[in-house]
Amino acid sequence: MTSTTSRARRSGIAAFVGTTIEWYDFYVYATAAALVFGPLFFPSGDPLAETAAAFATFAVAFLVRPLGGIIFGHIGDKLGRRVSLVITLLLMGVSTVLVGCLPTYEAIGIVAPILLILLRALQGLAVGGEWGGAVLMSVEHAPAGKKTFYGGFTQLGNPAGALLASGIFAIMSRFGEDFIMNGGWRIPFLLSIVLVGVGFWVRYRVEESPVFEQKVEGRKQTMPLAFALRVNWKPILLGIGLLPISTGGYYLATTFATSYATGEPISMSPQLILDAMTIASFIEFVVTLPVAWLGDKWGRKNIMYIGLVTSVLTFVPFMLVLPGKVEPVIFLLASLVRIAMSATYAPIAAILAQMFRPQARYTSIALSYGVGAAIWAGFSPWFATMLIAWTGSVWSVIFMFIGMALLAGLCTWLAPQHSDEAPVTDSFTPRTDTTAARTL
Repeated sequence: MTSTTSRARRSGIAAFVGTTIEWYDFYVYATAAALVFGPLFFPSGDPLAETAAAFATFAVAFLVRPLGGIIFGHIGDKLGRRVSLVITLLLMGVSTVLVGCLPTYEAIGIVAPILLILLRALQGLAVGGEWGGAVLMSVEHAPAGKKTFYGGFTQLGNPAGALLASGIFAIMSRFGEDFIMNGGWRIPFLLSIVLVGVGFWVRYRVEESPVFEQKVEGRKQTMPLAFALRVNWKPILLGIGLLPISTGGYYLATTFATSYATGEPISMSPQLILDAMTIASFIEFVVTLPVAWLGDKWGRKNIMYIGLVTSVLTFVPFMLVLPGKVEPVIFLLASLVRIAMSATYAPIAAILAQMFRPQARYTSIALSYGVGAAIWAGFSPWFATMLIAWTGSVWSVIFMFIGMALLAGLCTWLAPQHSDEAPVTDSFTPRTDTTAARTL
């Protein structure tokens, strides 16, 4: 038991460090897309059109995430979770650093946004394979009864990465908008090289997943993608339906809210909203593991339901108070939204991981999360921006958010939960796995 707990702890820490770096790279781009990429890479004279174009490139990464899930899921299911995770970390780091080296539209014209889109696509490939593998390394190392808690280490990387990204931009905002626009925006991207070095060292030292070693490695397998689509297509679809708030709602409360608050007609100071987001990220970071721990005590699905309801109850007033620019209220509600959403995000690692049998699990979870993120997260900021333009009212975005929460709740209720302790045969016949009660 001590050895199992020790391996689970090392794997959880490695998952946390790796996903922190991956999400830092991802959120640095998201923040830059909200603040500077429009005029720098898509100049048109229309601020709304520039922002929409920047968010469209933001969506590119989500569109290629399913492909990343297939590629790295295949590697993870055939060669091991660890091999795949080392490759995704290096790919993400190199792509992010190169974004920081890009000339702008003013320097090289149309080539600049093309290169930006290509590098964003590489980021999407990397994160498409990263999240599923990190989840499996932490959840599959965890002892029974503690899978939600250890899965929370992977989820902890999201607020940590967001905290680093928004924190760096918040610090730079104190030097003025001209500093950021005239090259300061490159600094967060270039810093990624240091973080990747640390992450590579930590991740390479972790043992392979015991579930892969005991139930997958060395056994006769079909193609992971073929198995996933033939056997796991129903839970893959349910997994996609689980994610509207955990992924898309999160970007509505962060990336879209930042753009909405700083754009016309609100014109809030970028420093104010970035400070609010930084504090909210820190609070989410603090509460994520306790929420995951509660998932093992109260049931991971029950925590998900609580998160969906409270996310709606906090997102609505947060959107409505932004035009008033009342700083204490904005800071409070920005943090409350993130606390609520942590209850939709902290348990999602264990819920999704246990929806699939060991064979082709990496491919299945990566497909589910990748497609779900492409649909919900990739287009939510862009679609919300368009809704504001079409309707002139933030209520259109609020109603979209409520509909997303209802769908997530239904799919959570229907999601199966498999046991890693179930026996397995050489052919991985489905009947050898057991399914836990829906209330878990």
